[in-house]
Amino acid sequence: MSFAEEKAVVVFSGGQDSTTCLFWALERFQEVIAVTFDYGQRHADEIEVARDIAAELGVEHHVLDMSLLNQLAPNALTRNDVKVQAGEDGELPSTFVEGRNLLFFSFASILASQKGAKHVVTGVCETDYSGYPDCRDVFVKSLNVSLNLAVGKEFVLHTPLMWLDKKETWELADQLDRLSYVKEKTLTCYHGIRGDGCGECPACILRQAGYEQYIQEKEREIE
Repeated sequence: MSFAEEKAVVVFSGGQDSTTCLFWALERFQEVIAVTFDYGQRHADEIEVARDIAAELGVEHHVLDMSLLNQLAPNALTRNDVKVQAGEDGELPSTFVEGRNLLFFSFASILASQKGAKHVVTGVCETDYSGYPDCRDVFVKSLNVSLNLAVGKEFVLHTPLMWLDKKETWELADQLDRLSYVKEKTLTCYHGIRGDGCGECPACILRQAGYEQYIQEKEREIE
């Protein structure tokens, strides 16, 4: 199978960041495939949102079983008895899933290899990464080298949001003419509420603050 320059696999959760990346990829690549990971997240609606968006956009979509993560790394995203809370005194947030991006990006690259895709797109971000070590640019670059050596192909891991804060991520969605779509149809909330979410969890607070900052800035430019 040929290794296509114009084909990409997007790591896709149905959230704000990965959906923005999906639209970013659709603008740049001739063929785009989305992959979602079922790792026992307590809100299965996340997978349904990803399925709905992919189907609506006509994007080939794969859901891979990664339930092993739930056994190895219990956390607030997979266990109802773990409270969602920000990290304190240098601790990581309770929503950090140890090894998640290491496994997700590795398996996305294996899928890309099978599909003949050179590019893998992820929505990780170091600017607003909540302290997650596997969202850092140095990790992605290091893994990119390791994957190329492990598979024997020259993958390119793209991180279009790496140096954007949430305000700038909303701006990118607007530049792609998808601001309303991302705001209304994605699921970012840790409590499983689509769109604007619960408004109280760390993900919703970050998302809403960025949206308000962008809208205010946009309105000032129009005046």
